[in-house]
Amino acid sequence: MHPQTPQNFWREAVAWRGSITPTVLPYVLAFGVLSTLVVCLGLWMEQQFQRKVALEVAPFEIVGAVLGLLLVLRTNAGYDRWWEARKLWGGIVNQSRNLAITALAYGPQEPEWRRELAHWTAAFPHVARASLRGEELPAEVAALLGEANARRLAAADHMPSYVALKLGKLLGEAVDLGMDRFAFIQADRERALLIDHIGACERILRTPLPRVYAIKVRRFIFLFLTTVPLALLHKVGQEWTIPVVTMLVAYPLISLDQIAVELQSPFSRSTHALTLDQICATIERNVLGLLRGSVDETGVAPYTTDSGAEQQVAS
Repeated sequence: MHPQTPQNFWREAVAWRGSITPTVLPYVLAFGVLSTLVVCLGLWMEQQFQRKVALEVAPFEIVGAVLGLLLVLRTNAGYDRWWEARKLWGGIVNQSRNLAITALAYGPQEPEWRRELAHWTAAFPHVARASLRGEELPAEVAALLGEANARRLAAADHMPSYVALKLGKLLGEAVDLGMDRFAFIQADRERALLIDHIGACERILRTPLPRVYAIKVRRFIFLFLTTVPLALLHKVGQEWTIPVVTMLVAYPLISLDQIAVELQSPFSRSTHALTLDQICATIERNVLGLLRGSVDETGVAPYTTDSGAEQQVAS
């Protein structure tokens, strides 16, 4: 995602990639063709019946304002879902870091325990992302946990809960190894919040906006764009400009409708959805960085990942 600055105005004004235009362009062209047919039909009826076929423009001005309001309300509803999802994933970022910091700072110095705790914590966002998208576990999970653990995890009924259970067991082991009870309670609270956040994400995922709202808004758009050529007939100098004007009106209306559709699915792989891949990579990098930092400071024994892809040696 690129920051919005005044210097980006012209580049973003003509941008194709990342815009909604490729998605809505076929619909805009379709309404251009439809408006051409409506104009031709209107002119033919005038010739056949010798009567002027046209509608008043004034009602369309009122209807257009109402339609714009409905589209803005729908877009805001989609953005609310997108923003709530982003705040929840911001919580997953914070809780993952807090869990790792608390566990590594106050937990036992046993190298294998510290490695497992950090790797299972780093795996949680990847698992949550796959669960929300209904995808198979990404390669990052096997690299962090090993192939055997990844297979057992993939077979779980609810993969994020499986990871949280494993983290809970590791924290229980830490108490047996001498971890302070207060530190355990704090770390376990962060672990529980991870499940709270993923549960809230699942609520967004499984509660889409009511379909009847989308049907009514789109039906309204269709009726408006198919009748507006009759309102423009005899109001413009050349009839051939009516399809062009109709497409210019259709572009923002259909774009707002499609933006609402994109925003209401924040966990998909759409260009306009949350950048979950980057967020998960950031969490993994931060948590493993904390583990490496704790190794350097405490001088604990070397550790290796299950896959043998990484090795850190204490200085």
